[in-house]
Amino acid sequence: MDTPRRKILIVDDDAPILRGISDKFTLEGFSVITAKDGTEGLEKALKEHPDLIVTDLLMPNANGLCFVENLRKDDWGKNAHIIVWSNSHNSKTLDEAKRLGVNDFMVKSDWEYKDVVNKAREILDNQ
Repeated sequence: MDTPRRKILIVDDDAPILRGISDKFTLEGFSVITAKDGTEGLEKALKEHPDLIVTDLLMPNANGLCFVENLRKDDWGKNAHIIVWSNSHNSKTLDEAKRLGVNDFMVKSDWEYKDVVNKAREILDNQ
């Protein structure tokens, strides 16, 4: 019997990046859900209960930190696995992400798609 594919939600307003990271996760055997901002991300996260969420920070409507903060208010969402993958990385942002309990914070310009997939696998394999 096949094991179910792990479900990943990717929240990013940059269409080429969203497509690229989604394609990489799909090629690596994950089931992928996408959202273009924090409002849509929250809606999809609460409906779909993904195994892990990858979110950008700088987005219209609800930014990534607002998205995570609202997600943490939900019974399911308070324990959701989250990787912040963003180029916005000042110490205040990092401290806020840590306070909200994200699993990891990756700077986009420092990592390739495969690195994000590997980090997601590492988090999911150690749960």
